[in-house]
Amino acid sequence: MVRIAWGITGCGDKIEEIAALMMELKKKHDLTVDIYTSKSAKLVLKWYKLWSPLMDEFYDIRTEVDANSPFLVGKLQTGHYDLLLVAPVTANSTAKIANGISDTLLTNAVSQAAKAHVPIYLYPPDNKPGELVTILPGGKKMTLYIRDIDVENVNKIRKMDSITVLDNAQDIRKVVEEFVKKSG
Repeated sequence: MVRIAWGITGCGDKIEEIAALMMELKKKHDLTVDIYTSKSAKLVLKWYKLWSPLMDEFYDIRTEVDANSPFLVGKLQTGHYDLLLVAPVTANSTAKIANGISDTLLTNAVSQAAKAHVPIYLYPPDNKPGELVTILPGGKKMTLYIRDIDVENVNKIRKMDSITVLDNAQDIRKVVEEFVKKSG
């Protein structure tokens, strides 16, 4: 059975698609998925009305108290999880990871998991130049214009050991199904 630590930052871009995808994959492949959220992610998930559905599906969502609590790092480094997925990732968390700053639960988890060569998959929606259409709570669309600095930070992460940057939400399916195939 594949065990996933799923980190969610305060990014609303593609969060509805990612949540639906993770619920589908969990059911289809009988995955063990534990959710770890930043403090901001909890607000965003409630704003998008996803908190309750995720609690119903995954039973327990652990929210950041500080950079080391809940103790996600220990579970990652001791092999409790097969992979760390952080999706979606804010531009802020992406910048921190790109520059080695580990001052939040999820940036610290990425840093420490990389040191232990745990496979890490990040999906920062701000990953290529141009525009990104996002869906706001209630279904209204909004166009975001991706900053060069955000793309530079993503490209910096692409060069890091143990970290794979996903280009879109559907890449999550490919990663999870690859792990399922390996474990079966």
